[in-house]
Amino acid sequence: MSNEKFQPEQAALLLIDHQVGTMSWVHSIPFEEMKRNALLLARTVKIYGMPVVLTSSMEEYAQGPLLPELEEIFPEAFAARIKRAGIVNAMDDANFAAAVKATGRRQLILAGVTNDVCTVFPALSLAAAGHPVQVVADAGGSPSRTGDEMAFRRMERAGVTLTNTNQLIAELVGNWSTPEGSQVVQLLAEVLQS
Repeated sequence: MSNEKFQPEQAALLLIDHQVGTMSWVHSIPFEEMKRNALLLARTVKIYGMPVVLTSSMEEYAQGPLLPELEEIFPEAFAARIKRAGIVNAMDDANFAAAVKATGRRQLILAGVTNDVCTVFPALSLAAAGHPVQVVADAGGSPSRTGDEMAFRRMERAGVTLTNTNQLIAELVGNWSTPEGSQVVQLLAEVLQS
């Protein structure tokens, strides 16, 4: 397990399958909390200008489209999102793997829906390839708490660092008094007090 500090200039964000249909299958965390955390993470990463890769699976079926807010936050990444045709492990999709490589970043932050299917397999693949990986556990969820727990155990055993939204944001910021840090403080105040 890597203890290195994640920094905005070294990290990229991978958001996997934050689709309206798939998110409705999650019962390990309240829907609104999961959505708030994913969007808070996205908005923080935007403040730092970090690379983002978005992917979805089978949008035209029950999984549905990605959250429309992601298009507002990342219009270019949304337009370039990798639409997988059913490949479970996003890293097994050549287009997604190429997009991750194209970020040029070693440190990878992952959040996905669901943790027990969409997140676990790419996290394992990226850790096996030598990337420092942090999975933001509360920016995703699973149909059951057991599903989350099994995925978390498996990822931790493989060297993936588990974190939550606030902890990851604080790690990226490092200093609240910087211009970016001040913007994130304002964002947190808006989102967490509403």
